[in-house]
Amino acid sequence: MTEPCPWPLEELLPHRAPLLLLERICAVSEDSLTASLTIHPNTEFLEAEGVPAHIGIEYMAQACAAFAGNLSRAAGGLPRIGFLLGSRRFAMHRPWYRLGETLHVSVTLVYRDEAMGSFSGRIELAGQLAAEADLTVYEPPTHEDLPT
Repeated sequence: MTEPCPWPLEELLPHRAPLLLLERICAVSEDSLTASLTIHPNTEFLEAEGVPAHIGIEYMAQACAAFAGNLSRAAGGLPRIGFLLGSRRFAMHRPWYRLGETLHVSVTLVYRDEAMGSFSGRIELAGQLAAEADLTVYEPPTHEDLPT
């Protein structure tokens, strides 16, 4: 069942401004999360034409991290640092995200174990698919397991 997220975005991700790119969590369930952001004049990576669509992969990666952070919070823990290992089938259906547009970024869990995860991600604008990808992520179980 999808419901509002009980924690603010800043409590789910280790990211901080200016690289906390998502603005709000819209909904969360046991296997998915939807976040959103609006492109405004201070949006990171904004160029004359808008934000290049390839930045969408980071929007999706941050949604994956927020999903994992929500699970950690629900279990009484803190969000952990994670890494985007790669993506497959990243398709951009438009070249730019324009000033004033609101993006809805959704990720659905495909597979997860103690450290690895796979998600299907989508970005929609006004109900139209703007980008999609399959993402593989890694979340070390402890800080001692982080690469040096």
